[in-house]
Amino acid sequence: MALVLSGGGGERLSVLTAERAISAVPFGGKYRVIDFVLSNLCHSGAEHVGVLTQHAPISLHDHIGAGRPWDLDRRQGGVVVLQPYLTRSHAGFYRGTADAIAQNWNEVEDRAPARVLVLSGDHVYRMDYRGLLGAHLERRAAVTIAVTQVPPDEARRFGMVTFDRDGLVRSLVEKPLRTDTPWASMGVYMFDAAVLREHLGRGRPVNLVLDVLRPMLEAGERVVAYEFHGYWEDVGTVGSYYRANLELVAPAPRLALHDQRWPILTRDEERPPVQFRDHAHVEESLVANGCRIDGTVRRSVLFSGVHVERGAEIVESVVLPDVHVGAGARIERAVIDKYVRIGAGARIGDGAPSMSPDSAWLEGLTLIGKDAVVPAGARVGRSVVVGIGAREPDFEDGEAPAGTVIPSRAWFEEVR
Repeated sequence: MALVLSGGGGERLSVLTAERAISAVPFGGKYRVIDFVLSNLCHSGAEHVGVLTQHAPISLHDHIGAGRPWDLDRRQGGVVVLQPYLTRSHAGFYRGTADAIAQNWNEVEDRAPARVLVLSGDHVYRMDYRGLLGAHLERRAAVTIAVTQVPPDEARRFGMVTFDRDGLVRSLVEKPLRTDTPWASMGVYMFDAAVLREHLGRGRPVNLVLDVLRPMLEAGERVVAYEFHGYWEDVGTVGSYYRANLELVAPAPRLALHDQRWPILTRDEERPPVQFRDHAHVEESLVANGCRIDGTVRRSVLFSGVHVERGAEIVESVVLPDVHVGAGARIERAVIDKYVRIGAGARIGDGAPSMSPDSAWLEGLTLIGKDAVVPAGARVGRSVVVGIGAREPDFEDGEAPAGTVIPSRAWFEEVR
């Protein structure tokens, strides 16, 4: 049985995950992040899948539905969404990854699997889990951890794994400031079910790494590393999300979405074909169905339903569904969420980025939250966050200088 951990809030993605789970964030022009794990499970022959949700789960639940796009809509087996619940004797919200699994262990017991595959729902990659299972059985492991190499400057984002020539894990350090190993845990774990059950029953563990895997290592249990050499990306920061999307428009991207040997499956929207009008000019971009282009698009990813009016220009940006870009507007190095309206002549990503340490996490990008309205002629600088539902009065003198953070509006403020 596979358990997909998809309850994280993805705080580092700011307004993109304020009202949706990180697993539900759109990616690559037509997909959601969780599509990659569900597609991997489909192609690997998985029959029983549990998706554990918690933070802002509505859009994720709606996207998964009965699991039909991934061949998981079955009477026997298939996908089941597991969310926190309250009873007179039940605690409710998950305290962490291990607690989430423990609270749903009855679902595992009902299916009586010999092994449990635990996955993170917020990573982008292609992987045949049958290879991982084969290595797990061959090495007679209690748990097998999939690992991949990451650059030294990225090590502080991951759990870093040290193992010997035989693949036996010697250490697993979460987000170290310095490390001598290039191998990061992918958040992919193959457990013997009996072993996982035993450790979940010890002292109400909260975190899967700290309270289950670390004690297993300290007790000398057989924890094995499985090396993965394909594409893998954690899109949990604004910078990594932006780069992973923009890499798709490279001449030879590391992640080839058109590779039909292992297609990425999703719940497709019924949208009309793309319409390119008289003044459309598109270079090195992904443009999804339903878009209407009468301006210029360069090295960008446009999701379904984006409307680019005449004279508008989008450069090196990620534009999510149903955004309207007014005539003569310019967007550069930005991530624009759903339903945003960019007024005519507005400038997004204008000028130099903020040098303030408080803005470093944005990496010079401009981030505009869902349903925001940028007034005509406005100037929005780089390293700026425009909150969900922002309106014209939020832009003082029609500007948002570099480093500005405009707070989100609650939906009921519109009806006061």
